[in-house]
Amino acid sequence: MPSSRRSRRARRPRLTIFLLVLASITIITLDYRGDARGAISGLRRVAHDAFAPVQSAVDDVVRPAGSFLGGALHAGAIEQQNTELRAENGLLRRQALQAGSDVQTLHALEQLESLPWAAAIPSDQSIPTIAGEVVAFNSSDFAATVQLDVGRNQGVDVGMPVVGGAGLIGSVIEAWSSGCTVRLVTDASSAVGVRYGQPGNYALLDGAGSGRSLVLEDVAPGTPMRRGEVLSTSGLEGALFPPGIPVAKVTSYSSTPSSVEESVSAQPVADMAGLQYVAVMEWEPSTTEPSP
Repeated sequence: MPSSRRSRRARRPRLTIFLLVLASITIITLDYRGDARGAISGLRRVAHDAFAPVQSAVDDVVRPAGSFLGGALHAGAIEQQNTELRAENGLLRRQALQAGSDVQTLHALEQLESLPWAAAIPSDQSIPTIAGEVVAFNSSDFAATVQLDVGRNQGVDVGMPVVGGAGLIGSVIEAWSSGCTVRLVTDASSAVGVRYGQPGNYALLDGAGSGRSLVLEDVAPGTPMRRGEVLSTSGLEGALFPPGIPVAKVTSYSSTPSSVEESVSAQPVADMAGLQYVAVMEWEPSTTEPSP
């Protein structure tokens, strides 16, 4: 007997589903023929109530997908709105700064408009700049990059130098319509050709990772050095950066009788941890085979 009862219970849901499907088919047929409209209205309500839980479950699955597709279709318009909003925010921020709400940041922006070290660059007047704000940091043991809120729409391109009021910050390694990624001079992949000493020696300044000292390569043992000496971009033909941009200051140097080169460490002149506003220089190397 118990087995027979369980069998009947198992058949009930199947029978209910069968009757609902049959009723739906009947309603559709009558509705198509135009017969018994009053009865159909009542039956339709019953059918809706019966299938409401199923429909709700389907809607819960379909609705997010629909929202995603709708968002994808309007992505272009949203990006344009974001660009316009960023421009408006920049204008409002500048007005607030001029009103005296943040004197330090205003000073940084004024430095970008008239770079203190720009006189050392012979062709400064022919190198326009694009001001941008740092919107994201990406640092790890060896990588050190930032993202700016200016991109190809403003004239930014891969390879362009990025500077601040104190000096060189890095170079653009990726650019898209409304932003770009900048590799900082502290990045382990960074290598900048620099000049130091009098009348002028040339060496390669390598990054070692965020928070680590820069390393000056190819310095012969016994070469006169001094702590605090400024290393500036070399500006050799085909170099990745124009000449005369301050990059780093020497912090230590040493050598042994068996050394093949001097061990020299330096720190960036720019505060890499406190970057906010920077300038992208619209400058390209003069040859197709650049050196650092």
